Amino acid sequence: MSSMPARKLARPVEYDVEDDDALYDTRLPTSTRRYKSRPPVNHESDDAHTSTRGTLIQRRRSSLSSRHTTSGIASDAVAPTRIEPKQRGRSFPLPAVLVGMVFTVVLILALSAFLSWWKVYQDDLHYGRPRTSQIDAVVGHNDSASNPTHFIFINLNRHVQIIEIAGGDASHARIYPGPVLYGDGQDLSPVTGEVRDVNGDGKPDLIVHIQDQRFIYLNDGSTFQAQRT
Repeated sequence: MSSMPARKLARPVEYDVEDDDALYDTRLPTSTRRYKSRPPVNHESDDAHTSTRGTLIQRRRSSLSSRHTTSGIASDAVAPTRIEPKQRGRSFPLPAVLVGMVFTVVLILALSAFLSWWKVYQDDLHYGRPRTSQIDAVVGHNDSASNPTHFIFINLNRHVQIIEIAGGDASHARIYPGPVLYGDGQDLSPVTGEVRDVNGDGKPDLIVHIQDQRFIYLNDGSTFQAQRT
């Protein structure tokens, strides 16, 4: 049995390398650890860089949102100033005022015309045309309580007439002329009358009412005499 010769291993060549401290990272103690400070900002270079890229557009103050601190004071933004719009002078509404005045005048005239018509209509219902009213009273002219004297007051074309029918007997009827009325619409003025002692002689007298006027006829025991005014 043949024996094989042992193979010799190649031995690495050792080089003499000079040690470099930079190859070894020696960590400093915590107490002496150094911190690198932030390098200063070069504003001039920033300005130059900004100018090369274009003009910087500033924001409007109204678009900035105001930031408030806990005390309610703005910290880094200026509160936008509210600009009140200018109040425009209001023009006087002359056409509307004129229309309102015309409408008011028309309304007053229409109301006045309606009231006049209503009064005439009521007088037509009560006194008719011509305006006529009637009463019965005992005046001592051949009459009695059972047969009183009948009086008719009539406005006939502005002429007032008083008709007395003593004791209800038409054969003893008398007509007393009254005043003549003047003015527009006086032909439709109602005429009324009443019997009352005016002079205190115990004899009932005749009083004729035309609107706000009154005419007195004194009783002499057999007839009536118009009192002069």
